[in-house]
Amino acid sequence: MSLRDIFKKKHNIKFFTTPSHSGRFFIFHKFLNFYKYDISETDTHNPEKELRLSQENASKIYGTIKTLYLTNGSSSGIIAGVLACAERDDNVLVWKDAHRCHHNAVKLAGANEIFYKMIYDENLDVYTKVDIESFENQLKNNKIKAAIVTSPTYEGFVSDLKKIKELCQKYGCYLIVDEAHGALYPFSDELPETALKYADIVVQSLHKTAGGLNPTALIHSNNKDLDIEKALKMITTTSPSYPMLTTIEANISFLNSERGKKHIKNLIKNIKDLRKNCPDIEFYGDDITKILIKAKVSGEELSERLYSGGIEDERVSGKSVLLLSGIGTDKKKLKKLENVLKHIC
Repeated sequence: MSLRDIFKKKHNIKFFTTPSHSGRFFIFHKFLNFYKYDISETDTHNPEKELRLSQENASKIYGTIKTLYLTNGSSSGIIAGVLACAERDDNVLVWKDAHRCHHNAVKLAGANEIFYKMIYDENLDVYTKVDIESFENQLKNNKIKAAIVTSPTYEGFVSDLKKIKELCQKYGCYLIVDEAHGALYPFSDELPETALKYADIVVQSLHKTAGGLNPTALIHSNNKDLDIEKALKMITTTSPSYPMLTTIEANISFLNSERGKKHIKNLIKNIKDLRKNCPDIEFYGDDITKILIKAKVSGEELSERLYSGGIEDERVSGKSVLLLSGIGTDKKKLKKLENVLKHIC
């Protein structure tokens, strides 16, 4: 029985409990179904049978020891991951300009930050991959308890996780991978290899590329010695959003279905057509769904030209522009981008 089936069953009961809207009163009409599924809370980390089975099924799909649902974004997963790996005064290896949740996680653990370098691409004005030499030097010269690596980067560059894992094993260090932007990787051979194959802990954002609601996400563990559930209890609410939990279950089911995989395949095909039909545009990155482009003008000017044509980008640097795509990016939307690129370049 799925979480949704449980909610349907409970609709026949008259509740005198929280939440106070009783599944009927709603402030915003378009959220009516959310109110219906928003039942009395049950601690996510001591779940009822249905939620436990749902997460166990997700673990089977991803091939992990444990997969847990997150309703407070990948940031909460990174923090829980660090709390599961490190204690006060331990050293944690991070990139200095990483997402703030990496630094906050280390602070909350009472640990110390040790910094490694990322490779900078002057041609694109973005950081790309972990500098392996810098990473190993820090492992060699410091007693590191855990390392946090972002792969893919915002712009879609993937680090050498196999080599990084070998180094972490050599020096006795846990590997946490922030794969927030790589939630589609386990479901397509045409996309980069998922970090699930190498890392002790992987965090993925369903809402970034996989069609999930903000801020639904997942934390995966491949190390039976790490208690991510205990760590999550320290930082997350005991009143999780059941509508969001339901969407996570449905989201994973869709991605793992033939329909979902075909959807991803079509997305990739449509982006390949876009690239072929825009020969004057330079495309970069390891992940085709991150449309990182460069033209003969600056990144800022290219961004302005795109906006004047009705296209808003995700991120702009001095020399390149990033346009994110995902499950919700259909052929019509990409065709619009193609027409604008042909017109302005």
